[in-house]
Amino acid sequence: MSDASFKFEKHNRSLMQRLFEPPAVGKMAPVAKIFAYSFLAIWSLFVLFPIYWVIITSFKDAAAVNQGPFYIPFVDFQPNLDAWRAQFNTDPYCDFSSILRQLYLLAHNSFAYVVSPVFSIAPMEPQICKIYLAFTNSVVISIASTLFCVVVGSMAAYALARIQYKPKFGNIMIFILLIAVVILATTYAGIPWWASATVALALFFFLARAFGRHFKMALGNGDILFWIISQRILPPIVVVIPIYVMFQAVGLLDTHLALILLYAVANLPIVVWLMHDFFANLPIELEESAQLDGATRIGIFWDIVLPLTRPGLAATTLLILVLNWNEYLFAVFIATVKVQTMPIMVAAKNAGEKGVFWWEMCAIIVVMIIPVIIMAILLTRFISRGVLLGAVKG
Repeated sequence: MSDASFKFEKHNRSLMQRLFEPPAVGKMAPVAKIFAYSFLAIWSLFVLFPIYWVIITSFKDAAAVNQGPFYIPFVDFQPNLDAWRAQFNTDPYCDFSSILRQLYLLAHNSFAYVVSPVFSIAPMEPQICKIYLAFTNSVVISIASTLFCVVVGSMAAYALARIQYKPKFGNIMIFILLIAVVILATTYAGIPWWASATVALALFFFLARAFGRHFKMALGNGDILFWIISQRILPPIVVVIPIYVMFQAVGLLDTHLALILLYAVANLPIVVWLMHDFFANLPIELEESAQLDGATRIGIFWDIVLPLTRPGLAATTLLILVLNWNEYLFAVFIATVKVQTMPIMVAAKNAGEKGVFWWEMCAIIVVMIIPVIIMAILLTRFISRGVLLGAVKG
């Protein structure tokens, strides 16, 4: 046995070597492992403590909050459900039987909507507690807008990463001018938006075909990407009033569809910008080989590109879901009564209602953060699986 191999035997290594040198390739030294795991434990405690504090505060009463701080239930203080009862018992429609009745009303109204072209069934007016209504609105709007945003944004990002576009600057200006005409015709002339939009679209195709070849200045994919991300840089407060007027003109105020479309359009630049980098880093030889085998562009996108970019897709989906779930500004202006979301409810209780205390606010916040935590756990599992599938094994 040579001296080199003899040196790496455990019983032939000194104490300092066993502590500070890795025992094998791919492993950490004991001191380095202790330092790394200690740092991760401290950082995890730093990150998770605010969530823990909100949860335990929701089970405190006035004495436990004012005489604290108390950290450990059943040791420092006796937990109770006063904060939760204050949220649900004050509303006559928040008991368990009323919530079950709302599920029946939802099924009945959905069936009535589906068969409405054939049979006339009057929908039932729901009577529902505010917190349940806000929670269901947030779930429906956030998930629907996230799915729509991720699907459309991923397709747009893939197109910008693989296809070279050269739109004429003159055609773009014609399109913007026609959009302005549609807005003016709908707002001031009283013309239905669908009629003015149809006429404007027909005019655009006619003018683009007639004058497009005379325009010389063209844009590229980089210009399109910059324009897309610039829409997110723009402060939302600048456009919220025109958006309100537009939705009022088309009759979509206080509807789920308005918030779903608005959230999806607002976060679409983030999806395009993030997913573009993932698609651009994929080897194009895989797609060229699939094209030689007869695969279509859509088939390549769904069967080859998306599975390879699963980690980025999962991370982007989680980010967009959190942004949609916490959106407040657009919901304040667009949602008035029927489609109020959880952030609006939390803000309303904090600012407008009397007798709402911090421990009661914590109970609402716990209800609000549970879906995001569950989604983060599920998507983290998919992210880890995607990273392992892309790792080099041997």
